[in-house]
Amino acid sequence: MTEPTTTEYRWAPQAPLVGIGWVLTAIAVLLAVVGTDPGGRVLLTLAALLLAAISLFGTLARPRLRADEQGVTVRGLFSSRTWAWPEVRIRLAHGRRLGRVTSTVELTVLHDDGLIVFGKLDLGEDPVDVVEQLQALRPWPQG
Repeated sequence: MTEPTTTEYRWAPQAPLVGIGWVLTAIAVLLAVVGTDPGGRVLLTLAALLLAAISLFGTLARPRLRADEQGVTVRGLFSSRTWAWPEVRIRLAHGRRLGRVTSTVELTVLHDDGLIVFGKLDLGEDPVDVVEQLQALRPWPQG
């Protein structure tokens, strides 16, 4: 007897982008260590800490968003949360940032009154495509 197959989608920051973050972290640390200007060393140390935090998040929070027929799972730095489809609403939002129109995926968690927003960097794909895949995977239309 075969088990029914489930369709699962996963979205995460692109691995090369996370790798670039780690490389930039190493460069900032190196420059902070060998630098002679005290002010510059402080700024480079702060930049290295920020880059390390962002890179660590991109490394550990994978996949950032996962969905199957049962619902969606959002991964954070130390934990993940799962909601069934009736508990979430999906929305594609458009806004202007730095003079450009950007798209984001908005998940509204109904019982928590929570809003989770994902951009292209979070998902590694265009949010328009992600929303289409999520809506196709959802077993019934949103109400």
